[in-house]
Amino acid sequence: MGSVKLAEYLFTRLRQLGVGSVHGVPGDFNLTMLDHVEPAGLTWVGNANELNAAYAADGYARIKGLGAVVTTFGVGELSAINAIAGAYAEFAPVVHIVGTPARQVQETRTLVHHTLKDGEFGRFALMAKQVTVAQTRLWELALCAQQVDDVLAKCLFYCRPVYIELPVDMVDAEVSRDRLSVPITVPGPEAWPATDDVVAAIVAKMQAARRPIIYVDGESRPLRIVDAVQQLVSALHWPTFTSPFGKGLVDETQANVHGVYQGQWGQKAVHDFVRSADLVLCFGPHLSGTNTYMWTSIPQDGEMISFNLSGIKIGADHFRDVSSQLVLSRLLEQHLDKTSIKTYDPYPALPRYELLAASALAAPADDVIRQDKVWKVLANLIKPGDIVMGETGTPGFGVREMPMQKHCRVFTHVTWLSIGYMLPAAQGAALAQKELMAASRWHGGIERAKTVLFIGDGSFQMTAQEMSTMIRHNLDVVVVLINNDGYSIERFIHGRKQAYNDIARWRYLEAPSFFGAPRDTFTASARTWGELGAVLDSGKLTSGRGLAMLEVVMEREDAPPGQLQKVLQVQIAKEQQPTTARI
Repeated sequence: MGSVKLAEYLFTRLRQLGVGSVHGVPGDFNLTMLDHVEPAGLTWVGNANELNAAYAADGYARIKGLGAVVTTFGVGELSAINAIAGAYAEFAPVVHIVGTPARQVQETRTLVHHTLKDGEFGRFALMAKQVTVAQTRLWELALCAQQVDDVLAKCLFYCRPVYIELPVDMVDAEVSRDRLSVPITVPGPEAWPATDDVVAAIVAKMQAARRPIIYVDGESRPLRIVDAVQQLVSALHWPTFTSPFGKGLVDETQANVHGVYQGQWGQKAVHDFVRSADLVLCFGPHLSGTNTYMWTSIPQDGEMISFNLSGIKIGADHFRDVSSQLVLSRLLEQHLDKTSIKTYDPYPALPRYELLAASALAAPADDVIRQDKVWKVLANLIKPGDIVMGETGTPGFGVREMPMQKHCRVFTHVTWLSIGYMLPAAQGAALAQKELMAASRWHGGIERAKTVLFIGDGSFQMTAQEMSTMIRHNLDVVVVLINNDGYSIERFIHGRKQAYNDIARWRYLEAPSFFGAPRDTFTASARTWGELGAVLDSGKLTSGRGLAMLEVVMEREDAPPGQLQKVLQVQIAKEQQPTTARI
């Protein structure tokens, strides 16, 4: 029997759960807490600001399975809350730890700094409650260790953020060390009486189907069914599509995986085929408008079997609390008789994403780079095991067009759409990737991979400081900056010629040097197909370690094919309509 300080207990629990690094910013109410980060075996990242720190913890959590961010009371935590809300909306398990004033200060309603000068210390926790699945205040010493364990278990179970208040006078309070020898457990799936009936009903639907498809969405990750879904996709060989949130969760090198389904905004042949399906196996649906091309990519004409966080839906019947994990396991192990389940022969002629070499373009080398083809060219940067990130805007749409290699993970805008998220998230994701490779736990045993960030100039200006954190921690990140002179996605929505969609014109390639990168850091700019081809052919962008940066200059009103182009065309047509004067 022995004791351990409460802050050390908390950080040791995080390390036991797989966290290797803690993001955050120091502040006077968390400084003594931070003294316990490195002794617990964790790396202190140290970010440029709290918003970036929480974005980074989100990216880290989506790769590593759990992330943590430390802020100070009031000013720090409110700076981070936007990112915590995004983690809540898109299922990133982030532990937000807030250093708060001492209990005596709070109990006497002392008018200290970082407050609203009214003696109320609970306001910010009430705000956090709206965007976290569990909250706890470490106040009564006898309960603190149990509170830590409970809130961390809920973070893992729900795959969403939690909030922990640690007063400064509790940091060094002693709790029992013995609890650390008992692992934190997360409740696993249970077999209810309805489970066998659900499995039998699904098998019957699969056997009766004549034009079935598979649709993979992003909540497959918090459902913890990604590996099982991949096995099913490989075993059935049915045409498989993903949402933007689901991209990267299945192997796109398989012949039956056709990338992101874009509904009415995509290719007509694909849209018609999906609409003709008589059965859709839908895994982890996340049906926000921006993840479903304004709800047009939700397969709904055929019967749908949905594997949800709340249970399984077969048509209109909702079987609550039936575990998707268990049902998929039984389908794969006991009931998947391929001789009685539809196979496509011949396989339908459906398009797949293909790479395109710059040298193969039917365009003069001195032509300006256009978005209708550039994403298939830039996809040549992607190698197996890479993390690919497309910021909100034209890069997010462009990344959806890219064919992915094996074991790639993909981040694109889904629901929260906070511009600037991807750069700090790339720092967090790259750090998680580095830790997993160091432990020989990266996908497919890959020992060398990188994080590739595609980001617009407007988004880059939001959170550019976090490039310095990438450099300080020697992370392998390739930044491809799309310079199209402003907030292009906003121009497409409204204000095509308005000054409020303009931004300052930075010298972007000087950013690595300013933020402390080595003098030999590779940077390049491309304005024409010939220049882009020369950069890609040289291999320098991806062959080195650490940071590399490519600026791709494009026209202001150019966009990837599909939804954005059509929205822009509609807006231009409206602007060209004659106006009728009214008296």
